[in-house]
Amino acid sequence: MNDLPICVTCGVQYAAPRDDCPICEDERQYVGWGGQRWTTLRELRRAGHRARIEEEGPDVIGIGAEPPTAIGQRALLIRTPAGNVLWDMITYLDDEVIARVRELGGIRAIAISHPHYYGTMIDWAHAFGAPVYLHAADRAWVARPDDAIVFWEGDVLELGGGLTLINAGVHFDGGQVLHWDRPGGGVLFTGDILQVVKDRRWVSFMYSYPNYIPERPWKVRRALALLEPYAFDRVYGAWWGHVVAADGAEAVRRSAERYLSFALDDAGPERAADDA
Repeated sequence: MNDLPICVTCGVQYAAPRDDCPICEDERQYVGWGGQRWTTLRELRRAGHRARIEEEGPDVIGIGAEPPTAIGQRALLIRTPAGNVLWDMITYLDDEVIARVRELGGIRAIAISHPHYYGTMIDWAHAFGAPVYLHAADRAWVARPDDAIVFWEGDVLELGGGLTLINAGVHFDGGQVLHWDRPGGGVLFTGDILQVVKDRRWVSFMYSYPNYIPERPWKVRRALALLEPYAFDRVYGAWWGHVVAADGAEAVRRSAERYLSFALDDAGPERAADDA
């Protein structure tokens, strides 16, 4: 709805006015330096925000806003013969966005990696008549409860069309990634559960990105084990252009090994030399 409150810092829409944003007060996020601030979809439109919709890869359409809002991530429309699935979410939405997405075939389902990207998910769900798949471990973070939300439990959930949600559990307990068994090469969509870094041959793992808190090693090992059965060449991260273009599964494997080698107090040759 046009006038429901939206946190300026994280971009999540709430069901009613309130003084605080629990998502931003959590240690993984932060309250803006000027204090808690709110906006609405109506105010964002008046401020001149517009949709940015363009191809990000084969059968993958990026959907974002210009200028960006909040964290600045973009969503991805995955086009499959079984219908389109929207991966992750943005804050901005208007009639033009709805019309353009409908021209692309609409949305049969929405899946979101973690609470920082919940955005205006209920407005999107209502606009397209699409269920929103969230892992039940993140139920407490939902800012606008609605019957459109489908909470699932366990490690994996099949969405049809070769798409599988995987509860990687990194960043948030319900942090999920999406695997696409696409003919011609598998694809992994990660948001920032597995963050595609500036050197796009690698990913990384964090409990908090803005506050630089590393993820616990056991969480990274668990995620790696869950992903091991899935083949994928490309890895799509959370921002425009943050894509591992080839050897994605190997990139994730070696990235986890590198991360763990720094995160664990493992006495290697360099430590031995320092102690000599």
